[in-house]
Amino acid sequence: MIKTILMALGIVMIFEGIPYFAVPERLKAMMAQILEMENSTLRVIGFMMMMGGLALLGLSRI
Repeated sequence: MIKTILMALGIVMIFEGIPYFAVPERLKAMMAQILEMENSTLRVIGFMMMMGGLALLGLSRI
């Protein structure tokens, strides 16, 4: 169980790190845009990402 959690965390860290390594200038521009967004918009985006993640987890269990 703990091994699976650590593997999943490692995969997330790899995918999260790719933009910082590959296109740091675009990432900075995107972060500037994010700072200008409304909190409600960010909450909706976050919620949709969580639901998408849950859907993917559910599909992987089938």
